Amino acid sequence: MSEKDYHIVPFCPEPVRIIRPDKHFLLVNKPAGLLSIPGRHEENKDCVVTRLQNHPKSNTASIVHRLDMATSGIMVIALSKFAHREISKQFELRQTDKHYVAIVDGIVEEDSGIIDLPMIADWPNRPKQKICHETGKKAITEWQVLERNTMRNWTRLNLKPVTGRSHQLRLHCFELGHPILGCHLYAKNNSQHKANRLLLHAEELSFTHPKTQQLVTTRSSCPF
Repeated sequence: MSEKDYHIVPFCPEPVRIIRPDKHFLLVNKPAGLLSIPGRHEENKDCVVTRLQNHPKSNTASIVHRLDMATSGIMVIALSKFAHREISKQFELRQTDKHYVAIVDGIVEEDSGIIDLPMIADWPNRPKQKICHETGKKAITEWQVLERNTMRNWTRLNLKPVTGRSHQLRLHCFELGHPILGCHLYAKNNSQHKANRLLLHAEELSFTHPKTQQLVTTRSSCPF
């Protein structure tokens, strides 16, 4: 279960923007505040995939991967069963390359690093996840400092999730000691109130074209 199962999501007025159309897939920019797939509540049916399916030029759209509701940025949407199978396989085998931008609370002293902390669902506190070295699934995030703002006491990071666990980047940044600004799930200080949204953006995505086998790399400008 995820965030969308626990409350009614406010309507997101921002559109899903198509960054790159293709016969086999669409690369789109998901706005923050919009679900990737429909929620269980009838009021939570509005999402990326249903908006695309309601358009005659993309009514065959199907979800390949997800971004958290609060996260903005690039998603790839399949337009055929063939594309869905081939691109999904790349995500499952970790053959895609994903880069995110986040602004985290405080000044990160090291320039780069790797967070290797296994994760599992925190069932009593759903939809939260937790670190568990006994039963958790492998979760690895590579990070690099892009900018330090000492006046405002925040750091801009490039985050590369090697694995794709739910809430991985949120929890790993928290475990690093620098929660993502605007994160209301894991921050224990006032960092969740320092931004009016989660400052996490899927900036770049690379994968192999399901038909041509050429590398596809697309970027989405970070809005913060």
